[in-house]
Amino acid sequence: MPDELHLLSPAGFAAAGNAAGLKPSGKHDLGLLVCTGQQPARAVAAFSRNRIVSPTITVGREHLADGKLRAVVVNSGNANACTGADGEADARQTCDLVAELVGCDATDVLPSSTGIIGHRLDMPTLLYGVRTAHDQLGTSADHAADFGRAILTTDLVTKSAATTFESATIAGCCKGSGMIGPMLGVDGAGGEKQATMLAYVTTDVAIELDLLRRCVDQAAQRTFNRTTVDGHASTNDTLLVMASGQSDVRITYDTVDAFAESLTGLCDQLAYQIAKDGEGATKVVTIRVTGAAAEADAAAMAMGIAESPLVKTALHGNDPNWGRIVSIAGKVAARDGLTLDPDKCTLSICGFDVYSGGIPLDFDAAAASKALAAKEVELVFDAGVGQASAHVYTCDLSREYITINADYTT
Repeated sequence: MPDELHLLSPAGFAAAGNAAGLKPSGKHDLGLLVCTGQQPARAVAAFSRNRIVSPTITVGREHLADGKLRAVVVNSGNANACTGADGEADARQTCDLVAELVGCDATDVLPSSTGIIGHRLDMPTLLYGVRTAHDQLGTSADHAADFGRAILTTDLVTKSAATTFESATIAGCCKGSGMIGPMLGVDGAGGEKQATMLAYVTTDVAIELDLLRRCVDQAAQRTFNRTTVDGHASTNDTLLVMASGQSDVRITYDTVDAFAESLTGLCDQLAYQIAKDGEGATKVVTIRVTGAAAEADAAAMAMGIAESPLVKTALHGNDPNWGRIVSIAGKVAARDGLTLDPDKCTLSICGFDVYSGGIPLDFDAAAASKALAAKEVELVFDAGVGQASAHVYTCDLSREYITINADYTT
């Protein structure tokens, strides 16, 4: 991938980001992404399936019903969640202004918000930021970077990725650090702290709506929905993919699977970056489950391991405590009715074989502990019953995570 590729590399997009004043810190907090072609972008979103969602999700579902979009407006610092009818009115007012500035229908604008729950948006400040962002729109790497900064909350770093598909480009950016346990669904309907997972992907392929929905659903299920920091699904989680159609690459039924794999690969890179930047994290952890009867079984066991506080604290302490790992895999199998053969299961920690056939193996615990101290570690559990596999990204559970979340609003 050429180093210069970024969110605005696909033809037909411009963006901006600025510090409108929504965050007390004075950091970037308002982003605008616009499809600049003669026609709106083909667009599909996978939204949070939490039963309690931000009005931005409610409005977004409505606006994306026809599968086309001209612009996305994102604010950080305030989730506009649990704000009732007033919050929905605020989201619609924001879309109205963007539509006026861009020259489109309000229904062709998607609102997104991330930040603290239960507070009304400062609308004069937000609308000022929207007007300023519109004046700042551009297509450079700096414009893409400004947009990427504008969507952050507790994140320590921006997150982006890009790839090519034939002569077209797929690129994206995302945010997420805490309150990460997405339950995204393309057609899914529906505390104080809010961090949220937001991801925006642009591409210049031409693609029909039904094919794009298929691709986005696969990407969501295999990447962001298999990423967890704390297992907490947000009220605002969103994955949006916009296709401008401005390249000469047209996705057909013959090429859709290949395109879906490219999109999924891009989203996998973004998801990994979220786990790596998890609140208080000292390491990113890949948990692979192999030898399962079905991919869904492997994913369920991997997620069970990833979300276990006992496993996550052991990982933080560099403790190769294999018993915690195999026992939670067995619990998930029992709870969900999954097939698992205790006499054929195996587990390796950072390449050290520690468990097989129902009993522990001799291994160098000190060396395994040293390996666990790395910034990137991997656990591999084999269920011993089939050929299916899946992986989940997570991070360790540190004292810093507890401090961040204990003091978030106080």
